Amino acid sequence: MPYASVKGVDIHYRVDGPEDVDAPWLVLSNSLGSDLSMWAPQIAPFSARYRLLRYDTRGHGHSAAPAGSYTIEQLTGDVLGLFDELGIDRAHFCGISMGGLTGVALAARYPERIDRVVLANTAAKIGSDEVWLPRAERARNEGMSALAGAVLPRWFTPGFFEREALMFAQIRDVFVHTDGEGYASNCDAIRTADLRGETHNIRARALVIGGTHDLAATPAQGQELAASIRDARYVELDASHISNLERVEEFNHTVLDFLGEQA
Repeated sequence: MPYASVKGVDIHYRVDGPEDVDAPWLVLSNSLGSDLSMWAPQIAPFSARYRLLRYDTRGHGHSAAPAGSYTIEQLTGDVLGLFDELGIDRAHFCGISMGGLTGVALAARYPERIDRVVLANTAAKIGSDEVWLPRAERARNEGMSALAGAVLPRWFTPGFFEREALMFAQIRDVFVHTDGEGYASNCDAIRTADLRGETHNIRARALVIGGTHDLAATPAQGQELAASIRDARYVELDASHISNLERVEEFNHTVLDFLGEQA
């Protein structure tokens, strides 16, 4: 498995798509409690047009889970480290939930590295101390299985569990095997990240995707995020929090149409 060492932290990644050096790069960033496998339904259509870089956010999947609370600066630094390792000057970026928060910070702070940005089921400020502190404590003290029953039902609308039982079983398996300390450390990063004062710095063309039934990053928050970015649009899908899995075809078409538009 390929790894990049970013300031001593091993970040696991995968690259799909054409090896043509002129093909544009597209980076996919996972949500909290998942890993790069969450993008499986996007691999074939996205990699047909782009050099596709997926990675496990630190504390997730096969990436290292260093001790101590993480910060949004570390999460963005890991992406930039991957860019440097792979010789990527600029790329499109698509992140969901925590990955979208990372995308907000990257686009606001490093405009020279980001072309277009897709911010799905996210906000410039996600949740509060009342949400993240007890969740982090429980992950550290009780493990991920103790959180699954409360967290995962919020990811999808009720009918999803019956329609996609196998997919949900795979999602749950990834969640419960996520490193508890790594998960908690990412909760700390989300809790302390407030980017509402920075979104006006984003100059990249942006697509904000919301989920009609999303309770974690509500449609109102998505609309607010889009309104705060100069060149952004808002699209809402009939989904809850993990819209790329719940509404695969709509998500794929929406993202590809946006990325393929002429400037």
